[in-house]
Amino acid sequence: MSSQLIFSVKDALVRYKETPVFEDLTLNIHQGSRIALVGKNGAGKSTIMNIITGVKSLDEGDRWEIPGTTIGYLVQDFQPNEKETVFDFIFNNIKGEDRELYQYKVDIAAEALDLDVKKPMTMLSGGQLRRAGLAKAFVEEPDILLLDEPTNHLDLEAISWLEGYLNNYQGAILCISHDKRFLENITNKVFWLDRGKLKVSPKGFKFFDDWSTMLLEQEERELQKRKQIVAQEVEWASRGVKARVKRNVRRLSQVREMRDKLKADESAYRRATKKISYEPIKDLDNHTKVICEFYNVHKSFQNDEETINILNGFNIRIKRGDRIGIIGKNGSGKSTFLKLILKELEADRGSVKVQKTIEFSYFDQNRSDLRPNDRLKDVMAPNGGDYIDVRGKTRHIYGYLKDFMFDPSVVLDKVGTLSGGQKNRLKLAKILADPKTCLILDEPTNDLDMETLDMLEEILINYEGTLLLVSHDRDFLDQTVTKVLAFEGDGKIEECIGGYSDYLNQKRSPSKNKDKKEQNFNQKQKVETKEETAQTKKLTYKLEYELKNLPKQIEDKESEINTLTEKLSDGDFYQNDPDGFIEMTKELKTAKDQLEEYEERWLELEELYHSHD
Repeated sequence: MSSQLIFSVKDALVRYKETPVFEDLTLNIHQGSRIALVGKNGAGKSTIMNIITGVKSLDEGDRWEIPGTTIGYLVQDFQPNEKETVFDFIFNNIKGEDRELYQYKVDIAAEALDLDVKKPMTMLSGGQLRRAGLAKAFVEEPDILLLDEPTNHLDLEAISWLEGYLNNYQGAILCISHDKRFLENITNKVFWLDRGKLKVSPKGFKFFDDWSTMLLEQEERELQKRKQIVAQEVEWASRGVKARVKRNVRRLSQVREMRDKLKADESAYRRATKKISYEPIKDLDNHTKVICEFYNVHKSFQNDEETINILNGFNIRIKRGDRIGIIGKNGSGKSTFLKLILKELEADRGSVKVQKTIEFSYFDQNRSDLRPNDRLKDVMAPNGGDYIDVRGKTRHIYGYLKDFMFDPSVVLDKVGTLSGGQKNRLKLAKILADPKTCLILDEPTNDLDMETLDMLEEILINYEGTLLLVSHDRDFLDQTVTKVLAFEGDGKIEECIGGYSDYLNQKRSPSKNKDKKEQNFNQKQKVETKEETAQTKKLTYKLEYELKNLPKQIEDKESEINTLTEKLSDGDFYQNDPDGFIEMTKELKTAKDQLEEYEERWLELEELYHSHD
């Protein structure tokens, strides 16, 4: 039984200035819908939100909603009122006889989102403002709740709370987010904006990749069929017609129209499916084995009369090639840990030794090195000129920034005019043009759209240096890191081999392999000495041999997958040999499954190898 329709747009034409953004737009929102709104940067997601709120009017078509329907909208940025406290901001717009009953909801939402209700709004950071906006939207309990990047600046604990809240929410939800795992967990429908059309999937975002790939593959097959038909028509036209009767002249005109329409549709398809490819970022230092070493490090801060412990006798050795994800609540010490490595802070006690030859590329979540009055071009080329060196290749600034979705028309604009997401993209473009031996990225995914996030993920997967990544994006962590450091608060830090999902499984099964997996660095993990490093690990000869050979097997399997993928990307392959295409698709799936088995086995043996220290 379908739920009640509460909002609808039918056959709408929407223009921006004189250019149509949508033609024949139709969308329906039903009671209880949990909708992911996805699409490339500039596809019109914010326009859809503004149509629903009524801020953007339709040029043609009908907009309908059940009388009395309330709509709440969490926007990305808003300006606080100087005289308001957090409580006033959340509570003041609530109307009706039961207004006073909402006070307890303010306290519940504020506590869950780590907000001090007595604090003036003008004293909040950007992340705190976003959390205040969330609390306000929840307490009002609108019939339709519109959320634009709700997880930005939230830690993992707050995101988990938010997911639980939204899954129990009585109204309809429409959400824009780059956080794939978040969308998978809260949605049951997808609105996909693709080249001016809104396509609807009746399943949640968890199934979006398979569904969208199926649609694109179907479109590709239809284009191939049309290409054959047009080729036949062009061949007829090229033979000439002796008697140019009216029907033949009309047929020639139709051939031209078919050919031009096919070219335009093929071009649009290529743009929609285009992937930015990057050369792997090579490790610049193949000799240094240890990047840095913490030995018995203590660090704390004084806040009013309270002492906040960040590190308490902390020990760790970070080696070349490590890919470490760093997670924890806001204020638990993640950024402090990075600044100790960068020598921006000093330890209270203990030692932090950093290899002198190591160079760091640092993404600061506050983007403090971006000056508002600098032009984008000045940021990329501070010494002037139109060209920069991008990992050994000379690139024009305009072309390189286009890879990061900057229109050439804005390259001479000032940094201060950019949105938060644009500033992040600019900062990433600067760092990734000349990455050093060790990449340190502090919340790089905030404010990024999904397309840029996919591009960054691909770059980091292929990065051969050492990676330290602070992020609240669980899927992003799973794709890019092989070890997790979890800052649990009060100086407690836990380690887990694998990504965020592995850490979560470890937390759910605290008794399993406790001695091996759930080490508290402050009490249990010892820094390896030269003597310990020289000791033979207690693995059987057979397991040692298997561990030694797995990297080569993984490399060979990755090479096989790349070869198969390249062959399957040939647009004529399926047309010329459909059976061979299907068979090779099966081979590719088998190869990917084998690669996953090799990688899991390697992680298992590596953990076993290091468990005998």
